Amino acid sequence: MHAVLPPVLKAVWRPTVRGLEHVPREGGVILASNHLSFADSVVIPTVAPRKVVFLAKSDYFTGTGLKGLASRAWFEGMGMLPVDRDDTKAALASLDIALDVLGRGEAFGIYPEGTRSRDGRLYRGRTGVAHLALTAGVPVVPVGLSGTERLQPVGSNLPRVVKVSVAFGPPLDFAGRFDGVPAGRARREATDEIMAAIAALTGQVEAGVYNERPVDA
Repeated sequence: MHAVLPPVLKAVWRPTVRGLEHVPREGGVILASNHLSFADSVVIPTVAPRKVVFLAKSDYFTGTGLKGLASRAWFEGMGMLPVDRDDTKAALASLDIALDVLGRGEAFGIYPEGTRSRDGRLYRGRTGVAHLALTAGVPVVPVGLSGTERLQPVGSNLPRVVKVSVAFGPPLDFAGRFDGVPAGRARREATDEIMAAIAALTGQVEAGVYNERPVDA
């Protein structure tokens, strides 16, 4: 599915893509993106020059009947891994899964904002992305998406055919940069640098606060 879907989706959406040369073709790497739509986790793997692993709600993998089978096949085929977001230990489990992916030399996709922006602003990044980069010793490629909020608006079940653009920025390498710096401060400063790079790609207004996940999301 991963070999077939991207060419088909690119032919349908015809996205504008910049900066593919910034994505390392091999080795562990984090793709850190802004988050506007459920479809973001399909758009990025569609245009990226290599397979990108994202986490997805475990509900998508546990359905029954033909619909459940189709949903599971879709998400597994796109390289997504299940995580129970309602589990109180889900955040730690997500980091462990991500570190395992990076340890295998694969590309891992993450949204530092934590959840979709519903007003178009870029929210403050949570430091999990920096924890992964500093722990795994891998670079972070900032990704800027625009137009995906129209591709599949919040509450919509099916994607639309609209113009979207994806920009990949130069990799950020934090190796050795925070030696001797307290861990919490290092994660905060690295995360802020990642979010500034994303903002430079998207031109979004920075909210300056965290984005909280709606109860029904």
